[in-house]
Amino acid sequence: KIDAARQGYVPVADRAQVLFFCVSDLGNIEPMYQYSLPWFVDLFVRSIAASEKSDDLAERLEHLKSHFQYSLYCNVCRSLFEKDKLLFSYHVATRVMLNANELEEAQARHLLTGGVALEDPPPKPNAAWLSDKTWAELFRLSSLAPELEGEHELVAADLDAFKEVYDSNTPERSEMPCGLHERITSFQRLLLLRAIRLDKVEAGISLFVADRLGERFIEPPPLNLAACYADSTVSAPLIFVLSPGSDPMTMLLKFASDQGVQIDSVSLGQGQGPIAAKAMRAAFQAGSWVVLQNCHLAVSWMPTLEKICEQEMLAGKVHERFRLWLTSYPSLHFPVALLQGGVKIVQEAPKGLRANLTRSYLADPISDPAFFDACTKETEWRRLLFGLCFFHAFVQERCSFGPLGWNIPYAFSDSDLRISVRQLAMFLDEYPEETPFKALRYLTAECNYGGRV
Repeated sequence: KIDAARQGYVPVADRAQVLFFCVSDLGNIEPMYQYSLPWFVDLFVRSIAASEKSDDLAERLEHLKSHFQYSLYCNVCRSLFEKDKLLFSYHVATRVMLNANELEEAQARHLLTGGVALEDPPPKPNAAWLSDKTWAELFRLSSLAPELEGEHELVAADLDAFKEVYDSNTPERSEMPCGLHERITSFQRLLLLRAIRLDKVEAGISLFVADRLGERFIEPPPLNLAACYADSTVSAPLIFVLSPGSDPMTMLLKFASDQGVQIDSVSLGQGQGPIAAKAMRAAFQAGSWVVLQNCHLAVSWMPTLEKICEQEMLAGKVHERFRLWLTSYPSLHFPVALLQGGVKIVQEAPKGLRANLTRSYLADPISDPAFFDACTKETEWRRLLFGLCFFHAFVQERCSFGPLGWNIPYAFSDSDLRISVRQLAMFLDEYPEETPFKALRYLTAECNYGGRV
């Protein structure tokens, strides 16, 4: 009976092994993306306990797979840079499809490479929008799958219909002509999009992931420091992976104050290693927190830090409230053991206006009810605060468009928003009769944000 019951859960184990290798592959993208098998197993065990129960085996299996897949996505996403989050979702979707024989390896490879030319394509039709590269890729697609057979001939026979897709502002959502939308799969649609409008493949991948895994897999949850802390232990450090313009110290000091914990900070550099070790050993007994900043600047001391963590920072040996926080830019010399066992956190402006707005409202000081409700001019405060957060999201989002957004990649950061929000609250309280728009506009646009230009 036990063996029979165990065999019933093999599909969940199969999905788990696919997901583990998806996570382990991330180390090929960025050296800081390291995850251990014990960490993965612990997350899986917690998912078994937290997922919805059911007496029906098939239903229970679906609950387990769905809950663990999303739990893994949330835990991994907080340690990824924005540019890699959609890539991870896509990797999960395609690996699950490959494992279920719903996708051919050749098609998955074609999306990455565009295929290999084994023979010359026939003469290209006379159409200005159809480049030689596009025509050659359409020809290669024709031999990739039965559903795409004769694809280049279809395009040549109805150039006007395919030109509408080419000219569309949203070709990833356009219906493919000549009855293609009825016979090709969602992944094969991506292959066609790659051939016709390469610039829209990322948008197409978002739709593909949403279709295969659900909308929540293209909308990463905002950073929640309390959840990260809950997932940590005394022997597992919390590691902030830095990006240009990010400074987690303000958020961390506020969180430590909310938790009622003393926090000591050491900025690593030449000669700071012994001072950091002394601060850690004192905190082991006191139950306070230690922040070691800029670990990438203390490469020679990293082996010593790893040794202290492995031999001294153990449950039962140190105070249960002790936590070690580390900050570092991506570095090849950061101890892999700490990365694999620690809780990694990336603080970076999220993609999209909605995600950026959400993050602003969840950040200090706006998230503090005492600050948010203290303004005497409630209507003006809420409207202007939204406008300020929208403006902050707008200037940050433009950075993702390269020279089309800003000629110079200005490092607009959360500190710009924080000071502007505090000034807004102060001016509204000090001028109850009239809102000082000129002063607010000058301070926000000319000083806080404009000062970077």
